[in-house]
Amino acid sequence: MEIVSFGGPSLAVRKSDHRLQTSFGVKEIEIPPRPTIKKLQAVAADCQACDLWKIGTQTVFGEGKQTATVMFVGEQPGDKEDLTGKPFVGPAGALLDKALIEAGIDRTTVYVTNAVKHFKWEPRGKRRIHKKPNAAEITACRPWLQAEIDVVKPCAIVCLGATAAQAVIGPKFRVSVQRAQFVESPLAPFVTATVHPSSILRAPTDEARHEEMERFIDDLKTIWKAISTRKIHR
Repeated sequence: MEIVSFGGPSLAVRKSDHRLQTSFGVKEIEIPPRPTIKKLQAVAADCQACDLWKIGTQTVFGEGKQTATVMFVGEQPGDKEDLTGKPFVGPAGALLDKALIEAGIDRTTVYVTNAVKHFKWEPRGKRRIHKKPNAAEITACRPWLQAEIDVVKPCAIVCLGATAAQAVIGPKFRVSVQRAQFVESPLAPFVTATVHPSSILRAPTDEARHEEMERFIDDLKTIWKAISTRKIHR
């Protein structure tokens, strides 16, 4: 197992420091005392730390057991997630579930969330099209992600896609070059990144989608093997 030392921004936020400066002004995020995932979900439902709450239907917080072994961090909720209030329930989520099965990972051991908790979109006819969140919006949501990590204490954090990787690991990380490589991080014993499942869905041909799916499954197998080895040697 190769672990690369990789400097990146810390997600750490002092629990006593709830005032967060963004390009939208000073907003307050209150992390509840002795937080649990349920408590965080309830408080985050009213989050207005950036302007995305004005266009999103609702906050889409993370979901999974508080004792989950692996935390997957995506970019932001999509259209279906925004409407249901649950992460990874759209086409990309279905593909992730399928890949987990193929990789031999028990879905109940996984916690899924996003770096940004509201759906950022722009209209295109009657459709709502995904729009990439900016740095201020990612920063505004960072206390929620840090709180999730603090509560779940995952053995591994797997970033899905470039936005999540750069938000968690750092701006120099390149998924195209370093996918499934572990980096040193105070956030978890194993921290890495791979592609977002939505990128597989966007592949131009069935053959390309099949090849990308196989690579994605191989990444998950590599990550799970590393975690399992650590458990054995405890």
